[in-house]
Amino acid sequence: METGTRRSPNTIVLIHGLWMTALSWEHWVNRYTQAGYRVIARSWPGMDGDIEALRADPSAIEHLGIEEIVDHYDAIVRELDEPPIIMGHSFGGAFTEILLDRGLGAAGVAIDAAAVRGIFTLPLSELRSGFPVLKDPRNIHRAVALTADEFRYAFGNTLTEDESRAAFERYAVPGPGRVLFQGALANFNPHAPSRIDFEKADRAPLPRIAGGKDHTVPAAVDKSAADHYAKAPAVTEYREFPDRSHWTIAEPGWEEVADFALGWAVANARQAVPV
Repeated sequence: METGTRRSPNTIVLIHGLWMTALSWEHWVNRYTQAGYRVIARSWPGMDGDIEALRADPSAIEHLGIEEIVDHYDAIVRELDEPPIIMGHSFGGAFTEILLDRGLGAAGVAIDAAAVRGIFTLPLSELRSGFPVLKDPRNIHRAVALTADEFRYAFGNTLTEDESRAAFERYAVPGPGRVLFQGALANFNPHAPSRIDFEKADRAPLPRIAGGKDHTVPAAVDKSAADHYAKAPAVTEYREFPDRSHWTIAEPGWEEVADFALGWAVANARQAVPV
């Protein structure tokens, strides 16, 4: 028989998206660490280390697909002593959903999350953001970098030109095209690696956070996913920040999003640890 009270998770796992590394979470790592949490922000396989080296030679990540990346974070989570809060941005948000579908995590947070299989909403701005990769089928075997202008459309559309350029120079890296192709073609593949069970009853709580000015994953995509999740008894919520872009984790005012994400996760997490 368990005694004592039960406490909220004290570990947060952060998962970045395409064209980024774990450095993109640097502000959130500092804020959550200062709040007393253990924060784990690891890059996708082969993307740790020097950003300039990765930009110069991305050959080590050209093969990466959704399966390899999700399995990478699956192993990180399973090595922990207790289920963590899992947060992901962009494709990292989709990976968070897949990990929760596997039964992992005390709570998840999907921020501007790429669509998983079963979401058919496809705004034109999303197609334009992915066009640098999707325009050439050969990119499925390449790592593709954005130009500064492409980055500003996809990430920095609410920033000044100088602010977007600074973010591009600090954070942007080539992204494995296979990930984007797998996401784009998921609804044509019954065995797509991004498939999940929206109606799973015992999935950890999950909010979908959207940006009203997001070009890469417009709010309509997040709302559609949230509507799918609403059919299940598991705890879900949809929250839209109307003036925020896809760069919501680092653009001015990111603190509001970070605090909402953590506050919601702590309040709704499965209390799994006896003390």
